Amino acid sequence: MKNKSTLFGFLLIAAILFGWMYFMSPSKEQVAKQQRAQDSIRRVRMEQMALDSLRQAEQREADALAQITDSTALAEMDSATLAQQQANALTEKFGVFAASAEGAEQTWTVENKLQKLTFSSKGGFLKQVELKEYKTYDSLPLISFDTATSKFDLSFFAQNRVINTSQFYFKPYLNGKPYTGGDITVAEGDSVTFAMRLLTQDPAKYVEYVYTIRDDNYMLDFDIRTVGLKDVIANNADYLSIDWAVDLQKQEKSNDRFADESVYYRSLSDKKVEHLDVMKDDDDVINNKLKWVSFKQRFFCNVIVAKDEFLNAKMTVKTRTKAENPRYLKSMATNISVPYDINAETNTIPMQLYFGPNHFKTLRSYGIGMQDQINLGNFFLIRWINYGVIAVFNWLSSYGWNYGIVILILTILIKTLLFPLAFKSYKSSAITRVLKPEMEAINEKYPKQEDAMKKQQAVLNLQRQAGVSPASGCLPALLQFPILIAIFRFFPASIELRQQPFLWADDLSTYDSIVEFPKFLGMDHLSLFTILMTITTLIYTYVNNKQMDYSSNPQMKPMKWMMYLMPIMFFAIFNNYSAGLSYYYMLVNIITFIQMFVFRKMINEDKVRATIEKNKKKPQKKSNFMKRLEEAQKQQAKLQQQQRR
Repeated sequence: MKNKSTLFGFLLIAAILFGWMYFMSPSKEQVAKQQRAQDSIRRVRMEQMALDSLRQAEQREADALAQITDSTALAEMDSATLAQQQANALTEKFGVFAASAEGAEQTWTVENKLQKLTFSSKGGFLKQVELKEYKTYDSLPLISFDTATSKFDLSFFAQNRVINTSQFYFKPYLNGKPYTGGDITVAEGDSVTFAMRLLTQDPAKYVEYVYTIRDDNYMLDFDIRTVGLKDVIANNADYLSIDWAVDLQKQEKSNDRFADESVYYRSLSDKKVEHLDVMKDDDDVINNKLKWVSFKQRFFCNVIVAKDEFLNAKMTVKTRTKAENPRYLKSMATNISVPYDINAETNTIPMQLYFGPNHFKTLRSYGIGMQDQINLGNFFLIRWINYGVIAVFNWLSSYGWNYGIVILILTILIKTLLFPLAFKSYKSSAITRVLKPEMEAINEKYPKQEDAMKKQQAVLNLQRQAGVSPASGCLPALLQFPILIAIFRFFPASIELRQQPFLWADDLSTYDSIVEFPKFLGMDHLSLFTILMTITTLIYTYVNNKQMDYSSNPQMKPMKWMMYLMPIMFFAIFNNYSAGLSYYYMLVNIITFIQMFVFRKMINEDKVRATIEKNKKKPQKKSNFMKRLEEAQKQQAKLQQQQRR
């Protein structure tokens, strides 16, 4: 019995301990919050260390400079002694990296089918990226960023010094061996491993940027390696910092409001792609782990990708008011923390770099969500419609037709798909026209406001007898609306239309100017496709208004004139948009005219009237809605009688 009591006591104590551990353990949200707090504390600590190290470096530099600039001492020094003094000053400032602090900038070009990548010995990073398959709007080579203002910096603490790699001169290596040759071309089906190495006084200790360039890929592998620096890099630095900043260059004739130029990034936690404000200067600090960060402009982007993870990032987008480069567009920058193992003799931080087009299929092929930079609509239904439109568009494009023909066929396919809805809507309007005399009779019978429910019931009864649903007119149009909006987002984002000519338009991705003039009312040109779209819309509005009866409802008369003002308002908006978009809407109007002609042949109003009369004679089953409406009418009648008493 005693043993049983002891066993029970132990079990009870264990249950209490496990229960305490379970209920006192932090939730996932609390753990994430603690992690963010630790990241912030760590960042502050590292920034303080950087500040202290910078002050120490400045003091050492000042002491060394004072030592070698004394005029009497300089006069007595020979060249060898002076050189030694300068070397000592560099050692004081840069420690083991002093040997790489001086040099002359050299560049090497590695070229594949798609890119011409220019690497610089100063900083060891890319000085320039040219996309060979694309040109600017004025036929110049398409360069991703301004080489004079771009910056890539790996920062870390070494021997109580802040080391910024952009200050040093790197040595080139090809396939692991020192390289002394010139430019490199990647052979078809091959790849090249080109490295830039930041050496220390000991050749066995270095920092290395390793680039793997394939012959037909916009994405290149980019690894940062630290070798033999375990005792050099601070033993409490569990991350390294990457600073990357570029000035993007203007590549297009115009950027409409859907260019969405900003810094985009993808979180590892929810795999959601987010971005900074696209309309103004903005900045943000992300304490979550990230997969990639992108500097995006309308049709091209520069992306840094973590094969594992980025710990956190600070991002900025701004527009400088004064820029030396006349092609200046926007400035984008990011500071990224990458994990570093302080116990490893050799560290490899695997990453990738993408310099290429915002082409949906290309970006999606990498499987990391980069295609979500392309704004195909915020609402999920709009996006999914555009996924289908992209598939059809790519299928049509594969035949090598002119993109004007591709848009024409795409428009015909979409209008064919919507044909049943359009027919149903037209049929509903035809029935409404047939019922017009009876509707007017109902209005005359119930002119008073207090008879509004009786009037509504009478109208519903008439529609039920005619075999028409109250929603049969607006529902088809409502179902077509998401496709209308989806196409509105699709064409401005389609790089396929970029610099593709059709008829008088030399570029379907931008406006097709036929007249240019000094800026007036926000416009400095007239786009012909937009003019044609506006004219066809006005004609459609006129034809549609002819079928509408505004006399029976005077309150609707202002709507008639609003319908004419809308196309003119849209003209002011679409005048700066993609010519392909205006061309599409013009085609929609023309095909709609053809459909209306076909519908008139298909729908005989005399036959519709005969069908309605026949339906009236059939026994009508009341719907639940009609029953509720009749019950509401009875309740209203009772209430009115009580009020009269």
